[in-house]
Amino acid sequence: MAEYVVEFGKNGRPVEADGRLDAAAFHRNQQAIRDVLARLLHGVTGDVLEAGSGTGQHVVAFARQHPEIVWWPSDIHPQHLSSIAAWRADSGLANIREPRRIDLSDPSWPAEMPSDGGPASLAAMFSANVVHIAPWPVAQGLFAGAARLLRPDGQLVLYGPFKQAGAHTAPSNAAFDASLRAANPAWGVRDVGELEQLANSVGLRLVETIAMPANNLILRFARSGES
Repeated sequence: MAEYVVEFGKNGRPVEADGRLDAAAFHRNQQAIRDVLARLLHGVTGDVLEAGSGTGQHVVAFARQHPEIVWWPSDIHPQHLSSIAAWRADSGLANIREPRRIDLSDPSWPAEMPSDGGPASLAAMFSANVVHIAPWPVAQGLFAGAARLLRPDGQLVLYGPFKQAGAHTAPSNAAFDASLRAANPAWGVRDVGELEQLANSVGLRLVETIAMPANNLILRFARSGES
């Protein structure tokens, strides 16, 4: 099976005894992401799936900030799933569900969510730094799942580096893209236009593009007709 995301914990700080991993990127970007989600999720209740939760640090921060939302973390890597479970246990928060193993490239995953005890309808899906460190079928599966599981007023929120109109937004993003493609030709920084076309093909549309620190963006998608 292809490795869809870069695993944390292989460099830098050692893994904690309980399996918790610590991602440096979390400390750099979590406050900026939380500030945006505070607006996007204001007044929202229900279930939110995080696709590709990595270490699990983000979902704990989000759950602490939004106690009225039930958070469903997920990932494909066993080490990540162990870390998410450990961060969940360490937090003691009641509004985080056990991490789910989800392979976004598997077309059956959206149907398996409700049949396996998960929610049949989502207020939102959030995914940070996934679609560029993964082959294109992962992006396709992410949008297909959003089209199936989001409730009528639901939203899909993506965070990461993206190209715009075919061009990188900064030299550092171009260098990062080159390093990704050298590691795996199926990876790479995605163009906003490509993702917009993918969204349109499943009945979603890009409703907001938000500039973030370090040349990143947040893209917010909603069902056609919603804002």
